[in-house]
Amino acid sequence: MEDNQDPLYRSSERIEMNSFIPDKVATVLEIGCGEGAFGALFLTNAEKWGIEPNEKSALRARSKYDHVFCGFYDDFNESLPNQYFDLVVCNDVIEHMVDHDQFFDDIKKKIKPNGCLIGSIPNVMYFNSYMKLVALKDWQYENSGVLDRTHLRFFTFKSLFRTLKEHQFKIEKFEGINSLFNSNNRFLSKILAFLSIVLSFGYYNEVKYKQIGFRISLPKNIDSQS
Repeated sequence: MEDNQDPLYRSSERIEMNSFIPDKVATVLEIGCGEGAFGALFLTNAEKWGIEPNEKSALRARSKYDHVFCGFYDDFNESLPNQYFDLVVCNDVIEHMVDHDQFFDDIKKKIKPNGCLIGSIPNVMYFNSYMKLVALKDWQYENSGVLDRTHLRFFTFKSLFRTLKEHQFKIEKFEGINSLFNSNNRFLSKILAFLSIVLSFGYYNEVKYKQIGFRISLPKNIDSQS
């Protein structure tokens, strides 16, 4: 992430991800922790570790977290303790990774046997990007959003679910978040819903969510040290 990144990213509390947090968390690692708003709000009693590439954000996070590394996960992978974390948080991070498959394999070593990972990933079939591709036959990167120019990986509901299964995770929760229809204007919401049903050719449930939220854990027969 660059220093001129969206300030909403740096300070976001990500309230919609609260329901994915397990009941008991003593140790947490947040990758892409921004300024530490998420952990400070929802994980007040946990020992909090963070990794954040933006120097200014990492500096602010240090006042809220016990340990903060400035850089990327790959830079500190070997420095992180194995089988230590009850929870790993990856809110809108995995899509920026050069090799997400390697990450999913590596992160298992850091999670306790009964721990889990929660995260969110942009849904490339979200209505806005879907219609640009289908109706306008265009794929244009933007400064933010699903087609953010810093995104290296793109997922649909189906492809993300398959990816998590391929890495032998147990999927505990998997659902769309940040719906297109989260509007205080009921009439506008109904219009948008109608348009998405008509124009999405039956993919209504896939196009109405901007992101996919998930909670995954290690199956009992998987050794996190392997």
